[in-house]
Amino acid sequence: MGNETDGRGGGGIASRRGFLKAGLAAGGAALAGGGTALAREIGNPDNLPPNVPDWSRYLGDGVAVRAYGKPSQYEGHVIRRDVEWLTASRESSVSFTPIHELDGPITPNGLCFERHHGGIAEIDPRDYRLIVHGLVEKPLVFTLEDLKRFPRVNHAYFCECAANSGMEWRGAQLNGCQFTHGMIHSVMYTGIPLRNILAEAGVKPNGKWLLLEGADAAGMTRSVPIEKALDDVLIAYRMNGEMLRPENGYPVRAVVPGWEANMWVKWLRRIEIGDQPWYHREETSKYTDLLEDGSARKFTFVMDAKSVITSPSPQMPLNHPRGFTVISGLAWSGRGKIAGVDVSIDGGRNWRRARLDGPVWNKALTRFYFEFDWDGSPLLLQSRAIDETGYVQPTKDELRKVRGVNSIYHNNGIQTWHVMSSGEVENVEVS
Repeated sequence: MGNETDGRGGGGIASRRGFLKAGLAAGGAALAGGGTALAREIGNPDNLPPNVPDWSRYLGDGVAVRAYGKPSQYEGHVIRRDVEWLTASRESSVSFTPIHELDGPITPNGLCFERHHGGIAEIDPRDYRLIVHGLVEKPLVFTLEDLKRFPRVNHAYFCECAANSGMEWRGAQLNGCQFTHGMIHSVMYTGIPLRNILAEAGVKPNGKWLLLEGADAAGMTRSVPIEKALDDVLIAYRMNGEMLRPENGYPVRAVVPGWEANMWVKWLRRIEIGDQPWYHREETSKYTDLLEDGSARKFTFVMDAKSVITSPSPQMPLNHPRGFTVISGLAWSGRGKIAGVDVSIDGGRNWRRARLDGPVWNKALTRFYFEFDWDGSPLLLQSRAIDETGYVQPTKDELRKVRGVNSIYHNNGIQTWHVMSSGEVENVEVS
């Protein structure tokens, strides 16, 4: 995986082209959570040792005062954020997970990115029904309570929008990994293997495709081949132990492990089994990858191996001048487990193996760390993921040579962060 030195170097740096609207650039301090760590002020000196701090002088709230727990008020900047100019309507837009502020492999429910086509459907669970029909022996209708009576399983999976990193195809654009890579989350889902529900209905021999339809205002539909449906697709109603959040599909959604998130139909109300994909549905064919010659890659369902360094990154600068430094990041693959992650501090000239920490689950986010002594020199940080199939995450230029720059989907190219001597970080590309 390259030699084991950690010398610096690298080619020329192509700086990001700036945010695509001045308003986003002007709001940079707010997007970074109120400014860089280097500029954070010390709090009240009266609260510092050896003084007795204010919070030790009086009783705090008792139990059940905060009936549903919330983060500390001092972590109020750790939120999902959207880019208002990204789409014409916020009901058909996306918000981004603040992955730079998180650690470990699990995403808190309140921070999981959102992608809607017709806004959030607010469904009374008493009125919820799931219809299974088409090429089946016995059409069925399930209530939520019916579904909960099936034997259930728990699995952690990542969910990544096909357009994650899509703004970066033509060069470095958005200065923060929340915006370059934040259309992803990984949670522990509780639900039913779809194959068990299909077994109840009895799929006919000519049933080869499933149409999944959501109950949102867009009537979101996607076609899923029967082989995937019988493999690992879940009909889920819980995430990280609690019921799904409305923005994540309450009360029931499809979980399609390793495949692009637009297949994970939320507010799932109908499953129709047919003998072919639903080509006539615009939604079924819109997520294609347009190539340089005008042709398109279709059925690019699988999300290939990918990684990103989350800290340091543009919204998470280094707050110390030099010395022992921890690099932290995430890796994932839609084809299985992460086998390893390499880190470079010199723009890809030399690579060192990172340390995987915590559970390494199949088709889920994996946390990696790399520790080193920083001497204060500028860095060009990169990471590359290797999955259990042997696939190695490519560079952006390698992808562009094959696919061009006409698509906004399936960009799993290596990300580069330029760490300056000041500790500030910028999104760049190296040549």
